[in-house]
Order: sequence, then C-alpha cells, then structure tokens
Amino acid sequence: MVNQQNSDIYNIDFDGLYTFKNQGLLRQALTHSSFKRENEVYEDGKLAYDNERLEFLGDAILDLVIGDILFKSMPDEKEGNLSKIRSGIVCEESLAKIAGTLNLSQSIILGRGELKSGGREKASILADAVEAIIGAIYLDSDYYACYEFVSNVFESMIIQAEQGMLNHDYKSLLQERLQEDGPVNIEYVTFKEEGPPHKKTFCVKVFCESNELGMGCGRSKKIAQQEAAKDALLKGI
Repeated sequence: MVNQQNSDIYNIDFDGLYTFKNQGLLRQALTHSSFKRENEVYEDGKLAYDNERLEFLGDAILDLVIGDILFKSMPDEKEGNLSKIRSGIVCEESLAKIAGTLNLSQSIILGRGELKSGGREKASILADAVEAIIGAIYLDSDYYACYEFVSNVFESMIIQAEQGMLNHDYKSLLQERLQEDGPVNIEYVTFKEEGPPHKKTFCVKVFCESNELGMGCGRSKKIAQQEAAKDALLKGI
C-alpha cells in the first residue's frame, strides 16, 4: 500500500531561484530511502526512487561550487583555511538550516516509521535533501544553474564564514573550556557504527578524565565527534 503524504512538492518554487523542467527529479530528490523501502511506487503509480544517488552527486557539486566561490572571493587565504571555511558551510548543521529557509521539511517524502519518529526534523535527512536537490538541478540543467542556486541560497552563510562568524568547531570550544584551569585528558570514543558502507552513521561519546560529557552521531567520525562536543557544550560543560 502506498504511503499517502501531504507533500505538495510541485508548488516548491525555491523563492524563484529555480524551476524544475523535470518534476520527477524534484520528487526523487525529496524521497527518503525509508519511503522506497516501504513502497515500490508513488501515489500516481510511477516507480519510486530514493534520493541517495542524487545526494552523492549534489554533495560533490556543492563542494565544488563553494570552493569556487571562496577561491575567487578570498584570493589571499591559504588552502587550509579555505578548507575549514568550506567545511563550516557544507556541514550537516548548516545544510539543515538551508533546508529550513527553503521550507523543505513538509515536502520530504518519508516512510511511515521515519515519519512517526520525527524524520521531518532530523538534521541528517534535511541536509541530505538539500544535497539531493542540488544534484537534481545539475541533471535538470547544468553546473551554472547549480552555481547560481547555491550562491544565492548560501549567500548569507558564505558571508558569515568569510568573516569568521560561522564557527562549528565545537571540539576546539570544548577543549578551551575544559582546559581553562590546566591540561586535562579528553577522549572521543566511537561506540556504534551502522548502515551500509557507502552511507554509514557513526556514534561517538566524549570523555574528560573518564567522565562522560556528551554523545553525538554523524556521517563521519569527525562529524560525530563535533556533535558529541556540541552536546557537551549544550549541557553547560
């Protein structure tokens, strides 16, 4: 039985920044794998496809576009700093915020289980949808359309990052706070890995002198460590 959802995807206009010629690509970009696992077809009888391949493509294109923009706008910045700035822009937290500005949450097509567990608010699902849309725009048009879309949608975030105001380095912030009174032993321990090899989720706990401070999960160990540090900071460490 097809999962009926109130996802009026065809009315998404992305603030007039892009209109899809192939609406099927837009629908695929908004289809989470949980829906595909439960349904072979959409409500209209057409075959269902999840957004994982589009996400893979969009991730690469987003890295290229942001790198291109930063390379041109910051001609004196060294490679290491450019990489850090780009990482802050394309991280899961930033992409989830972009999904919010585009009002994507209610348009994402989810399986029943994911829908019940609050999937519309999960940062990882929102971030994946943004990357998938960028991949879909590339297939629907070309690189230049992606460049225009990304440069407009990410404009304020890029400006903040260039000015050093977009700081997602929670590990450094936590370390500074914990070492205010002297050196301490901080350890990040991966306690869980799940998912297929191409789309693993890692879960990490952060300890200080054997005391657990926080935990977090992400698509890489680095992201999970940052999330664990963020969790510790939010607890008032």
